[in-house]
Amino acid sequence: MKRSLSTLLLALLLAGCATEKGIVDKGTYELDTRHQAQAAYPRIKVLVIHYTADDFDTSLATLTDKNVSSHYLIPAKPPAPDGKPRIWQLVPESELAWHAGLSFWRGTNRINDTSVGIELENRGWQMNEGVKTFAPFEPAQIAALIPLARDIITRYNIKPQNVVAHSDIAPQRKDDPGPLFPWRELAQQGIGAWPDPERVTFYLNGRPRFQAVDTAMLLDLLARYGYDVPENSIPAQQKRVISVFQMHFRPQLWNGVADIETNAKAEAIL
Repeated sequence: MKRSLSTLLLALLLAGCATEKGIVDKGTYELDTRHQAQAAYPRIKVLVIHYTADDFDTSLATLTDKNVSSHYLIPAKPPAPDGKPRIWQLVPESELAWHAGLSFWRGTNRINDTSVGIELENRGWQMNEGVKTFAPFEPAQIAALIPLARDIITRYNIKPQNVVAHSDIAPQRKDDPGPLFPWRELAQQGIGAWPDPERVTFYLNGRPRFQAVDTAMLLDLLARYGYDVPENSIPAQQKRVISVFQMHFRPQLWNGVADIETNAKAEAIL
């Protein structure tokens, strides 16, 4: 009788512990979650925007094959069977997707490890008389992107400067999403960074917008913002970095030339 009573009391005690706040019953064991380490950081810190450079069906097949992947794919004209735009989730956010490739941002490489990737159906660019001509994005597609991006940014507390183009993190390889992507409009919706116009005017200081500036000085600003600018980079590589910054923040002219307006925008955004 005493042994049965002791067993009952022990069972009740253990049951009480299992329902105690911070004690998680995992079936065959329990977790004590009441002592959380301070040196813990969220895995996801970056949101990367891409275009697919192909139609939806081909893009979906590519992104669900064995070589590349992305967390989300948004059609150019998302269907809305229930009155809401439909977005394809191809990889859970908790898992790594292979969308960034060889990449670098703000002192860190392997951006796949720390990011969520969103692919937008868009044919990308075509060459017309030796000039890259980019395809515009559909308004319905951008309208679908905005709430998704907001949710991701809120979930992981992603900083504005860490909402980036694929070209920002891989300037020598990539152009997407290109100069027609509406970064300024998204920044107004709380998605990403954009230089304050008054600060840009301050740094222009009345000088002609396209007056040349020292390339090394501009590249130093871009490196401080987050771009990969190796010390041994050649002029063609330097031009690419300047060009992708311009695609993002000065899309009217992205010739890769260091000028006062580009420099002023870099100063302002810093």
